[in-house]
Amino acid sequence: MKLSARNQFAGTVTKIVEGAVNGIVTIDVNGTPVSSTISMSAIRELGLEPGKKAYAVVKATEVMIGLGEHLTLSARNQFPGKVTGVEKGAVNAIVRMDVLGGNKLSATISNSAVEELGLEPGMDALAVIKATSVMVGVD
Repeated sequence: MKLSARNQFAGTVTKIVEGAVNGIVTIDVNGTPVSSTISMSAIRELGLEPGKKAYAVVKATEVMIGLGEHLTLSARNQFPGKVTGVEKGAVNAIVRMDVLGGNKLSATISNSAVEELGLEPGMDALAVIKATSVMVGVD
């Protein structure tokens, strides 16, 4: 299966916290935990359990970019990294970063946000992703 989502990170499920309707799945990606909130039925259908190989999948439009090592936010996933590229379009830009132990991450943000943050290749930045924006896939 091929997906249009730009961000697909291979890892291993390390923890599942079960709830009545949803659960929180933690996937280790190169030593960094990535949290995903998905339905309990999806957890069962995918056969997720600690030790299982899985992918954390995130659309580029669901990635926020900030400055600093960590921001005080409710978003569970905050990944410091380095900007490797900024490709501006008419309204939005694609910001590429190295995060999660060398993985490439893409974020689609507005050109004005790129300018306000002063984003350019080589600078440090923080990718922020809500756990509800992380999909989980398995082979």
